[in-house]
Amino acid sequence: MITGPTASGKTAAALELALKLGCPIISADARQCYQGMAIGSAQPAAEEQAVVKHYFVNCFPVQEIQSAATFEHLALGYLTTIFTQHHFAILCGGSGLYIRALCEGLDDMPPVVPSIAASVQTDYQEYGLEWLQRSIQQEDPSFRDAEALLNPARMIRALSFVRSTGKSILLYRSGQTKSRPFRILKFALDLPRKELYTRINQRVEHMMAAGLEEEAHSLLPYRHLPPLQTVGYTELFDYFDGLCTLDKAIEKIAQHTRNYAKRQGTWFRRDASITWLDANQYSSKRILEAL
Repeated sequence: MITGPTASGKTAAALELALKLGCPIISADARQCYQGMAIGSAQPAAEEQAVVKHYFVNCFPVQEIQSAATFEHLALGYLTTIFTQHHFAILCGGSGLYIRALCEGLDDMPPVVPSIAASVQTDYQEYGLEWLQRSIQQEDPSFRDAEALLNPARMIRALSFVRSTGKSILLYRSGQTKSRPFRILKFALDLPRKELYTRINQRVEHMMAAGLEEEAHSLLPYRHLPPLQTVGYTELFDYFDGLCTLDKAIEKIAQHTRNYAKRQGTWFRRDASITWLDANQYSSKRILEAL
């Protein structure tokens, strides 16, 4: 597994390793799986996908909502197929919950009522983050994780769950790790914060030059769907609505991406099994030696 905050160089590192091992890559990214979001989700380039087989990239329309639970099921299926032909597989991405789902498994829990989930999503779009934070704290007081209260997707899921079942989603989190029939080695790329933020700013500039504004405009009919409630799109939707200038939207994309990278770093540093590598001096040799 190769992970780390956004813009740390995960894609290039995974590609280099995959070429040396002769194996495919499974994306652990909650947005790269959707079609029509290539620029905003920083999907591997078409040339990279042509050289190395990538799973869970550009394979679902935005209307087919994926989750960590569906990813767990799909990724285990991918691995079953991969291991019939290869000794290794590479998991690459920065979505912490997706990585946890595959490596450790998720708890079984009752399903959320689709109409309730849709209603929560609609209310969030109308009333915003403060409404969402207030609602989850009122209806599920046990949901007090400071990091989670800054994550709209997790709060929407938790609020939808408590309204569907009458119980807190936390009651179904056993914390027990499921066994997997394969060995997992975890590596993460690290950069000094100032340098990482510079890379993020440059990435946003490159995305805009590559056509992110046009891509976001093409996705306007689906702006209410969860895959589009993400950095890079919501800011441009505000621009399309006349709520800010294009320059301000770009500034917000960079700022929100930096905030997201910081949360990623916090999440991954909680995992003591991850070996951190200097992204500026990255070489696949360190990983190959550990295999």
